[in-house]
Amino acid sequence: MSVFGTRHHTVDVDGLDVFYREAGDPSRPTLVLLHGFPSSSHMYRGLIAELADEFHLIAPDHIGFGRSAAPGTADFPYSFDKLTEVTLALLDKLGIDRFALYVHDYGAPIGLRIAVRDPERVTALISQSGNAYAEGFTPFWEVLFAHAKDRATNEPAVRELLTAGATRWQYEHGVPADCLDRIAPETWTLDQAGLDRPGNKEIQLQLFWDYQFNIDRYPAFQEYFRTHRPPTLVAWGRNDEIFGAAGAEAFARDLPDARIHLLDAGHFALETHGDEIAALVREFLRGVGR
Repeated sequence: MSVFGTRHHTVDVDGLDVFYREAGDPSRPTLVLLHGFPSSSHMYRGLIAELADEFHLIAPDHIGFGRSAAPGTADFPYSFDKLTEVTLALLDKLGIDRFALYVHDYGAPIGLRIAVRDPERVTALISQSGNAYAEGFTPFWEVLFAHAKDRATNEPAVRELLTAGATRWQYEHGVPADCLDRIAPETWTLDQAGLDRPGNKEIQLQLFWDYQFNIDRYPAFQEYFRTHRPPTLVAWGRNDEIFGAAGAEAFARDLPDARIHLLDAGHFALETHGDEIAALVREFLRGVGR
């Protein structure tokens, strides 16, 4: 086994335990992988193994997810601003000054806040269903937007998104029938185990509500694209019913040199097209300076 195989760490960040996976030689270019809902750094396990021979990889679990701390909503101000602060504090603690970002789902508003705040630290962007445009929203979001306007009335409907059936659907929708057997069942069962922890559904409901403020940041994200022109790779499930393919194509408006690849996959494209995405990422990062 390589000396730079995946290692698993937990460190204290401002009084909170933050779990992260690390692999590869720290002297090589770093890729920071930020996961989405309802997953954890576990979603990157295959990609990390594929790329560790050539790159240094860091994949944290956000607070409230995976093996990171999950304090109750009364003890921690769950918001995407706060999750960004924790992620930046982790990177600072690890001494990671320059890095490319791979963002998925919730990872996008966190990663793009980092890029807007410290554009010189970010060498490149990779987005897998990491939305930054209004075009990316699908009918899936109607209940969440209603919840943002009226939490009490719409909470029962939103809670349905936290059930085992909804979690499994996130992995299986949009996946061609001949690819379904590529999805390991522990993916959705592990995610659901996290959601089912005492108090975790309240954490997720708070983040559902806070998501509306990410949209307010889209103009700043898009201005960052236009001003700084980060090298960008988009590898997105064409059949994603959460963030639609139009959201991927929209990157070209502000990043005309972006490499956009629509895969025959759903929201968790790494589960069915991991080899293809790994090859795209490797080729892309080889062309990016440190």
